[in-house]
Formats: sequence, structure tokens, C-alpha cells
Amino acid sequence: MTMTNAARLPDFNPSPNQGGNIGLYEVENEAFDPDGYVLDAMRARAPWAGRTLLDLGCGSGYWLPGYAAEAAEVIGVEPDPRLLPRARERDPRARVLQGSAEHIPLADRSVDVIHARFAYFLKPGGDAGLAEAMRVLRPGGTLLAVGNDLKSGDFAQLLRAAEGSLLLCGGDGLDAWWAARGADRRTVLSSWRFRGRADFEAVLRMEFPRRVADPWLAARPLALGLSYSYTLSAVDKPAGLLRA
Repeated sequence: MTMTNAARLPDFNPSPNQGGNIGLYEVENEAFDPDGYVLDAMRARAPWAGRTLLDLGCGSGYWLPGYAAEAAEVIGVEPDPRLLPRARERDPRARVLQGSAEHIPLADRSVDVIHARFAYFLKPGGDAGLAEAMRVLRPGGTLLAVGNDLKSGDFAQLLRAAEGSLLLCGGDGLDAWWAARGADRRTVLSSWRFRGRADFEAVLRMEFPRRVADPWLAARPLALGLSYSYTLSAVDKPAGLLRA
């Protein structure tokens, strides 16, 4: 299955932060989880060393080199044509394909671990994407989705303040959806940490309305980051399942 045009991916909705601000989103990724708590939790739940890993919605491919340092094979799938060139140039060890959650251009039972970071396509109403992920997973494989915990940390406080203005990748409704599909959930308390104040301010204003970001920043003039609590939802494909 080959995808050459985003118009052929009806489930694709362009991301305003990532696709519209590629360079700034790179800065945000650099600040993500500086102590590696989220990655450690992901690795503990579904190790990818020596296995085939799919980064579903890989964006500009920021995480591909780290995965390629451990996995036997790394595949990135991304629908946004604005992000594909950078993702494809990121690391020669990773193969990057155009596709989406509901249209993964891979064979049945071809990957061991799927990562989906801030997966707006895996939510109530997103069962087609979940079914497609299960199709390409090998029996015994795992889908790991990283989302936002809306209860703990500074980032959750900002999300609550912006309620109604953002597409939230988290919350009780999402947790219930995952639980009904047999997923387990873990909360990981981590942080953002930026190299400079200007980068921090720019990213916060990219992610949140100015009415939310500006007062928060003004009250913390020396801050170079914030506390951030993540959710890790994981669902396994039964080891005895021979068909998707």
C-alpha cells in the first residue's frame, strides 16, 4: 500500500502546532522528559531492543534515532506531507512511509511494538485506528500510547485553564475508552526543561492561548520549564491470535 497524497488519507487532520511550527515543535521535543522517565516506563512495558518498532504519527521523526539505536528495525508512519521530508532525512536506519492511523502501509503481523505519542487518532470514535494497529502487530506485540494526565502537574493546570480551546489527548473519557479495550494505564510524572526562557515562552504560547500562557509565564519570570504528568496506555495483541 503506497500513499503519495494526504488527500487519500481521510482520517488525517493536520496538527496546528507540529505541522505549522516545525522548528518550534523540535524545540518542544528537546525539552520533553529530560530525565527519561517516560522512555524508561515505555521500555519497561514493551521493550523494543532487537525488535521491530513502528512510530505511528512520527511527525518530523525526532524520536527515530533513539529508537534505531536499540531496535532491530524502525519504521515511521506520518500523514503530513510537510513533516515527511525531515522525518525521512532524520536517520538512515529508519524507514519512513506516508500513512495514517487507519491506513498503515505495512503488512499484517509485521511489527512488535507501536508507539503513538499524543495520539489524537486513538480516542473515543477511534476504533478503526486501533483495529489497524492490531492488524500490523504481531501476536504478543504491544501498542503504547503517550497522553496527557489532566490531574497532576503544571501542564495539567494549563490544560484545565484552556478547557474548550484545545483538543485534549487525555481525560477520564479517554481513560475509560482505553480500559474498555483491555489497556492498562500508568501515570508518569516528568517535566519540560528548556535551554532558554525565549524558547520556553514561545512553546507555551504555541500550545496554549495567550490568555492562558501569558499570566502563567508572568507569575514565573525565572521558569525554564514546568512539571508535566503523562499517561501511558498499553494494549497487547494476544499471543495466540493468528489473525488480526
